[in-house]
Amino acid sequence: MIAPGDTLTSHNFGLQIDGVMVEYLQKVDGLSFQQDVIEFQQVSAIGLPKTSKMPGVQKAGECTVVRGMTQSSAFTEWIQQSIAGNMAMARKNATILVMDTENNPVKRYNMRNAWCYKIDASSVEAGQASALTETVSITYEELVIE
Repeated sequence: MIAPGDTLTSHNFGLQIDGVMVEYLQKVDGLSFQQDVIEFQQVSAIGLPKTSKMPGVQKAGECTVVRGMTQSSAFTEWIQQSIAGNMAMARKNATILVMDTENNPVKRYNMRNAWCYKIDASSVEAGQASALTETVSITYEELVIE
């Protein structure tokens, strides 16, 4: 458990699909929340112009995750369903889970109706001793932060 005033570190996080942890990640990029801003102008009771701003419709979003090239069958299956266009199976509720140093969940970024739309494998070169990774781009319809 982190102490008051301490911040989370960026090295311990993973991906859940439909509530099941399927992969620990190397990197998450571009995870964001955005909504429209509605500007409303009117005249006040004393005749002065008044401008108010209100939240509008939430926008869909995208993020990119980097994972080690592993045997994670659930994540690979999700990617394959997305690429095949099988949207009934590809749309999943996915969560980027941030954990403290003792692997206790601390923050959740819940992506509703998420699916993968792009995958890039790292380059491979004979004689190199480096980890292979996959960069997966995910799109989602709604982001809820807990």
